[in-house]
Amino acid sequence: MRYIHGENLFEKFSNHREALIEQFKKGDISKKEFIEQNYSFIQRMDIKPFKNIDNFDKAIFNYQYYNMMAKYCFLQAKQMRKNDKHTDLTKDLMDKVNYNYRKKDDSTLKAIELLDFSNVEAYYIKVSSENLKKQLFEVTFKDYPKIILHSRNQWLVNRLREEMVFKEGVRRSLIDNYINEKY
Repeated sequence: MRYIHGENLFEKFSNHREALIEQFKKGDISKKEFIEQNYSFIQRMDIKPFKNIDNFDKAIFNYQYYNMMAKYCFLQAKQMRKNDKHTDLTKDLMDKVNYNYRKKDDSTLKAIELLDFSNVEAYYIKVSSENLKKQLFEVTFKDYPKIILHSRNQWLVNRLREEMVFKEGVRRSLIDNYINEKY
């Protein structure tokens, strides 16, 4: 990552992401375009995840980084599968998808741990995808209402239950339109 004196990486990244979210909400861009434009921004900025996650902002930054990388690799693999091309490359891309989702879940847990599990709530969400029913859950932060994380990782659910922040039942996602749009 290039350091530019006086530049706030969190703010620049967040502002770009928020602008894309607004475009998505208005219907100006699709979920696929949202993912592609986020990926392009990450590449252009030469952004890399933090190795030392010692605060909440860094954990959330890493979550967003790994989530976008996973989704972008999934888009690429899906396109290759659709064209029945490059099965070895498709497998490599799916390995990257799984790696990035694992790192995203690690970042989720780190963010929650940094808050000592305070003012955190998690729950399963309603989804239109049969594959994700009773698997995809949402993590929200009372002190950070714009930060909404998702996972389907069972070890994370178990840890959240241990800490009594996982609520049983199924709810509508706070970002239902985004979650349930295919890409």
